[in-house]
Amino acid sequence: MKYDNASDILPEELLKEIQKYAAGKLLYIPKGEEKKAWGETSGYRDQLQKRNLMIRNKYAHGVTVSELADEYFLSLDSVKKIIYSKKNDRHLTYAPTLESAVDYANGGMLEEWIQCYLLLTRKVAPSLHDFMKEEHLYFGVVKFPLRLIQPDGISLGEDCADEAVDHTATFPPLLIQYKEGKFYCIEQKEVLAALKHRKVNAYPTVIVLKDTTDYKRFMKHYGNVLFFIKDA
Repeated sequence: MKYDNASDILPEELLKEIQKYAAGKLLYIPKGEEKKAWGETSGYRDQLQKRNLMIRNKYAHGVTVSELADEYFLSLDSVKKIIYSKKNDRHLTYAPTLESAVDYANGGMLEEWIQCYLLLTRKVAPSLHDFMKEEHLYFGVVKFPLRLIQPDGISLGEDCADEAVDHTATFPPLLIQYKEGKFYCIEQKEVLAALKHRKVNAYPTVIVLKDTTDYKRFMKHYGNVLFFIKDA
């Protein structure tokens, strides 16, 4: 009877669990009533695809194999297999651009793009790391009127605008948090200053929401009036 090596089929985490109960045994796994891709029902496969994509993104931006192994609790060989696999789960390539953000959003992975942008491109301060670990809802990428954003900490001087040219040239969307009925710029204050200096009225934006009350309020007042950007 022909059999397949479980290590070639199952993800490492699942294989270790099976080995606890049936290491070295020949198992028969019956088919379900409907043939579905592995992990389709539980969503685990989707989680692995997102994880693997993040690993490849981080490696491409200078994170070492050893650092990735420690971060994701994987062996060095497992990380290398993910990085060098010719069969990529999703054909998405991270870049700090609007086009890349829209591609991720269309693929249901906007949160992964935001993490890559903040960690790999912006290299945010440690104070924002805790913010990224919290659960958030993301609305976007949408065309958003900049006049609604609170001016806190935003300077419109010539020097600030000139310094931001390099950032705006790559056209990343703005990350704006909606909290207690107001909009705040999370990280890109120099980019927002440059846009305002150039008198840009509306700009591609991702709205970040945390509290359920804020989400309901936002959807009531803005959910049906902001236009999604589907193609960059």
